[in-house]
Amino acid sequence: MLNNMDKMTEIAFQIILHAGNGRSDAMEAIQEAKEGNFEKADKLIKHACEELAKAHEYQTELIQDEARGKQQPVNIMLVHSQDHLMTAITVKDLAIEIVELYRNK
Repeated sequence: MLNNMDKMTEIAFQIILHAGNGRSDAMEAIQEAKEGNFEKADKLIKHACEELAKAHEYQTELIQDEARGKQQPVNIMLVHSQDHLMTAITVKDLAIEIVELYRNK
């Protein structure tokens, strides 16, 4: 059975994994839009949103645990994962706008 720190680190790695996948898909969507491949860009944006939703589910699990009074030790991996998630969400939001700019060009 995982102790609290091991569980926190595992969750942090899951957040990093899914946030990274989402960020990569969003960046790839921009490149596809640049080439005029809007159907592919739209699919990549959709997949980016799905990946970021998975990362957010892990984050929500931690928030809900804390709201229930289950205090968790914060480790640097968790802080790092939150940085990845917020950056990935920003990249995805910007990618959506950039794809639309290319689409309406």
